[in-house]
Amino acid sequence: MSGRGVQSGEAETKCSWLGTYMHVLVVGLILVLYAPIFTQVHVSAETCKPEENISAKYQHCGTHQDGVRDLVCFRKSKKDEKCTWESGKHGPKSYTFILQQADRGRSRGRPYCVVFYNLTEPSQKLIIYDHNFTVEVIENNAGMENCTKAVFSGSKKTLKRSCGPPIEVLLTRTSGALQVNVTWLKEDGNNKISVRYKALGSHSWNETVETQLPNTAVVEKLTPSLVYIVQIQCVTTAECSQCPWSKNHYVPSELTTQPILVSAKYTDITQKTGCRLISITWKFPVKDLYDGYRVTVWKESGEPPQAQLTTSEPEIRLILSYSAYRLNISAYNNASVSPSATHVIPQHIGANILGDGRLNVTVHNSTAFTIHWRPDLIEKYVCYVVEWMKQGHSGWYLSFFEDAIARKTVSSISEHLEPYTRYRVTLHLRPNKNTCNMKSINNSESTYGTTEFYHTEGSPVGAPANVSFHNVTLNSAVLQWSRIPEEDLRGFLLGYIIYYTEHHYQETSTAHNITVDPGSTSFHMEALKSGTAYQVQISGFTSAGEGIRSIPSVFKTDPKVNFSIRAAIAAFVVVVCLLVFGSPVIKRVKAILWPRVPNPGHSNAVQKIESPGQLKLLEALVTLKAVEEWDTKSFQILEREAVIPLSSMLPHVRTCEDDSLETAHAWSDRDGDSAADDDDTTDTLLDTQRTHFQSSPFTFAGGYTTMEMFQQFTPQWTTEGGSNTPSIEGEPEDFTVLKSMRLDYVRQFSTSPPSDSEFTPALV
Repeated sequence: MSGRGVQSGEAETKCSWLGTYMHVLVVGLILVLYAPIFTQVHVSAETCKPEENISAKYQHCGTHQDGVRDLVCFRKSKKDEKCTWESGKHGPKSYTFILQQADRGRSRGRPYCVVFYNLTEPSQKLIIYDHNFTVEVIENNAGMENCTKAVFSGSKKTLKRSCGPPIEVLLTRTSGALQVNVTWLKEDGNNKISVRYKALGSHSWNETVETQLPNTAVVEKLTPSLVYIVQIQCVTTAECSQCPWSKNHYVPSELTTQPILVSAKYTDITQKTGCRLISITWKFPVKDLYDGYRVTVWKESGEPPQAQLTTSEPEIRLILSYSAYRLNISAYNNASVSPSATHVIPQHIGANILGDGRLNVTVHNSTAFTIHWRPDLIEKYVCYVVEWMKQGHSGWYLSFFEDAIARKTVSSISEHLEPYTRYRVTLHLRPNKNTCNMKSINNSESTYGTTEFYHTEGSPVGAPANVSFHNVTLNSAVLQWSRIPEEDLRGFLLGYIIYYTEHHYQETSTAHNITVDPGSTSFHMEALKSGTAYQVQISGFTSAGEGIRSIPSVFKTDPKVNFSIRAAIAAFVVVVCLLVFGSPVIKRVKAILWPRVPNPGHSNAVQKIESPGQLKLLEALVTLKAVEEWDTKSFQILEREAVIPLSSMLPHVRTCEDDSLETAHAWSDRDGDSAADDDDTTDTLLDTQRTHFQSSPFTFAGGYTTMEMFQQFTPQWTTEGGSNTPSIEGEPEDFTVLKSMRLDYVRQFSTSPPSDSEFTPALV
């Protein structure tokens, strides 16, 4: 009995402890669940005083579109009533929340009023009874004088609704349109939506757009350059009596221009073989309209994935293998994506990986080939990818796992290998061993090696072009040409064959040929014959044979010129002698063969004219010369009264008007003696006249005296009456006759009729 009592007491003690624990647990859960309500309602709330009209206190606060607005109260589930609103645009935000409702059971018909002061969040939970209620929210953003308020009235029955504003909104601008996609709470389900919009700065909303599809809507006929404001709500139904508008969603202007690529640099990384650093920069022509840039990178072979990278700076750096890649770069904001700028990164063929023996290919048929690599690679890598392509195509790929043998057979190729077409195959290494599929683009693989192969080879169907010749000499010439295009090779080029033929004057020819390396595009032809024409043709050859020859080209070597060293030395000596002794010899020969013509300006016969008589004599000479130039082809004979003998004329010839008096007396003496014998007198006068001219200071020495000069020395004297009369004593008739002779001489060269004054003295 005592044992049973002890056991029964222990059992009662355990049950009592368990009941106490469960009681504490329930109380704790109640406190956790209702602590926020109690805190907000009982701790922060103040009951309105019965004698105070709380609404009248804030009646001066009005409603305004820039103040507090969009106040709604609703219930999502039982005992989950709350009110939400939108705050104003200005100043720091603090709110006063007033709830008024009737509660006959507790207040005996008096209204129930609760006030919450200095709320900072635009929401407040409620305790609603079965009667109507009114909620006022006052925003105290600038003091009591400039306050704004919002009012909501309803009942507990009308608070229930099936959905609220969407929890996520995705806005996408396309060309002149806006696509709206929304997400609701799970309990709200999927609903049809209504969208209203307006341009930024506009005060009125545009036409509301309703859609028949759930969760999506399209707004059309938008201006791409404008910024819009959008609000969204669900379509009202019987189950959803309240569908409040969402908050404002700002839609930026549409991005219509694409980024502009500035530079692209590819740099091999020495610390990491088979990788290169890609640096690409760009710029966007429109500022402050984008949030960042979106870069999409993928391999040209089509192997996934496509990496989506975002950056706020107009540049990007990537570590990539030697494979070919493609990048799309576009700017974006929260509603629009600009057109993309595309950049292709070509496949890099390094000198250390192409044809260095790392890779070998064995072709089995048009759908299968085997790639071989070095066995020591198996110890470090087990994940690989092989890519093969032909020129001008993106190519194909195959990723695989291999840790046993250093080869891989690629079979069942979807696109068969074509004959006479060159293929390029590349093997890439991947360090990740858990999966051989590429996880990311950036820094995910390195290139091991590259080689080329043909399914079937053929002989070239093209020939080298642009054959030309340079530096042609007596026995050599430089031959140049262009490579055969790859599409015309149809196999691996093994070399070129140069055919050249000598053409001789006897219509005979000699053919030769030379083989050069496949990488050559020029050849120095030597041991040629001088002055010989050569015809040249070039062809390429592969393992399948020789291709067609080029168009014949002809050139001729320079002719041989006989050259003697002795003759060159002799010519050099002659030239030196001429340079040293040539000047005196040339002057001597010139003096002998071409004598110098005397210069009248340096002759003693030309004297300076200073006296008036000399000036008059010079004027007479000029006048006589002008008369001679008038007409030297006419000749006239004038009738004379008597023939005057020369013997009576010569004694009166004088040199100038101012002869000395002694000369005049000498002439008078000679005239007296001349009566005895005319012939002797004439000779004497001629001798005297010659002597007088030589001794006169006005004579012209040398052979420059002409007949015209002689006649100019004929003396003329003017009388006081102005008539022309002789002034020499004893000889008036002779002087008249002499003057008539002078005028007759002048008349011979004149083309105009003589004046009366010229012949009047002679005819008297």
